[in-house]
This record gives sequence, structure tokens and C-alpha cells, in this order.
Amino acid sequence: MSASGGTKAIVAALGANLAIAASKFVAFAFSGSSSMLAEGVHSLADSGNQALLLIGGKKAQREATPQHPFGYGRERYIYAFLVSIVLFSVGGMFAVYEGYEKIKHPHEIEHWYWPIGVLVFAIIAEGFSFRTAIRESNELRGSLSWSQFVRRAKAPELPVVLLEDFGALIGLVLALGGVGLALLTGDGIWDGIGTLCIGILLILIALVLAAETKSLLLGEAAGLEDVKKIEAAIVDGDTVTGLIHMRTLHLGPEELLVAAKIAVQHDDTATQVATAINAAETRIRTAVPIARVIYLEPDIYSETEAAKGPDPKATPGGPAQPPAEH
Repeated sequence: MSASGGTKAIVAALGANLAIAASKFVAFAFSGSSSMLAEGVHSLADSGNQALLLIGGKKAQREATPQHPFGYGRERYIYAFLVSIVLFSVGGMFAVYEGYEKIKHPHEIEHWYWPIGVLVFAIIAEGFSFRTAIRESNELRGSLSWSQFVRRAKAPELPVVLLEDFGALIGLVLALGGVGLALLTGDGIWDGIGTLCIGILLILIALVLAAETKSLLLGEAAGLEDVKKIEAAIVDGDTVTGLIHMRTLHLGPEELLVAAKIAVQHDDTATQVATAINAAETRIRTAVPIARVIYLEPDIYSETEAAKGPDPKATPGGPAQPPAEH
């Protein structure tokens, strides 16, 4: 993912959510609408989430240290996971509680024009933020569907912003429906029902985000296209005659580790093998620029051993695996 594209989407979402949160709290103060209070807390939580993503992106840029020799690229995954926790606890659970209380103790909405006006403004602002996230994502999505993009993206920022903005727009529609029904019927219970629906929506989105970022934190292999490029780049047909097995691992969104056992001729000299390994590393980095950490182990290919099939418990290799989806 382009770091600049992700940052642009985050900044757009942060600016929109701060303005929306302020307007929602003002509307709640004048109208007493629980939907407005829940939506205000939701927007405030979203603003905090965007700040977390920016902090994670900044921390991930630190240089590798002896204690962390592979760098800090996974900081972005950690902060994206924190986003799901904040969205679940601050946004979702608060809205569920507030909705429950409003259903038990409903009251009429005062100064109806405040919540209606703010909701219309919020839909426009969230639409602007959502459009920015869609535009930045389309540059990377290619032929993937939106669900595939969210599941397969190795950089967490754009999927997180997309899901947050999408959830925010649906939440605003739910709030508008709850407030509208409360005004039409004169029964404040509809405001509470709208608030409860917002809370359930936020919890579901938070669970999806948690599942996706958990997979990234555990460590995912390269995408299928990158795996094929790496496999093709390793073998030169001369010194490196084949690929015995390979493992790939994302150390961060834009950093890939490649570990492979390669087949060489039994009568090659150490100099020839070392030269072939260096050449293979160059080919891999040319084919897949994010493959920055490469370990290639030479071995003599044995048809007898290959015929036995791969040992999934073998270390450090094992057969080349298809990329995991999250």
C-alpha cells in the first residue's frame, strides 16, 4: 500500500470526524437525543482511531535495532488492532448501553432541527471521507472485489478507514431513522432503538477488524502473485536448478522475508554457489521489491527425497505454501 495514500485517507477521516463529533455533541446538548450522544461518542472514538493509525505508521518507520533486527513494521498491525478494541469498547458498548437506557426510560426529543441538521451535515462530511478512502483504495485494489481487498490487503490503514467510514454512514442513517420515527410518533423509544442498532453495528465492525488484524499480527505469507514471481526468479536453470521449498513472511506491509532451500549441482564449487545465491537474491528483489530480507540455503536435489513428499513440520523450510488470506 502506498503510505502517502493511506495517510491521506486517515487525515481526511480525522478532520471529518472531529468536526462531526463536535456538531453531534452540540445537537445532543440541545435536543437530548441519545442517538446524537451515541453518534458523538462514535465519532470521537473514530477520531482517536485515526490518531492511533497515524502513530502506528510513524513508529513503524524506526530503524532496526539489535533487539528488533527485523525492524518495527508490525507496529502498524498492532495499532490497527487497538483500533478494533477502541471501536468495540468505546463506540459499540457505550451505544448499546445508552440505547438500552433510552428504551427503558424514553423521553421526547427537543429542538428537533438540531439533530436533523447535524445528521445531514455528518452524512455529507462522512461521504467526503469515504470517497477519499475509496479513491485511494482503487489505486491498489485492481480487479479484487471490496471484500477481497479488505481480506487480502497487507497494509491495514485503508481497510480500517474504509470499514469505519462505511459503518459511520450506516450508523448515521440508523440515527436519522431513529430520530425521525421518534419525532413522527412522539415516542422517544425509537431514538433508543436507533441507538441500540448503532451499537450492534459498531461491535460487528470491530469484530471484523479484530479478526483481520489478528491474522496480520500472527504473520502472513506473500500474496499468490508475489510467490509465483519469487519462485520464477530463484531458478536460473544453470547453477540453481530448482526450488526445493520456500517460506515467505510479511515483516510489515512493505517488507517481506523470503527463506528458501534451493537445488544446486553436486559438483559446483563454493564460489559458484555463493555467486549463484547473490544473483538469485538480486533477481528476487527485482521481481518483488518488498522482498528485503532473503535467506537462501543451497542443497543437492534428491529425487528420492522429493518423491517422499513434503514434510510440513520440516524446519526451516517445508513446501512452498499458498498465501494466507485474512
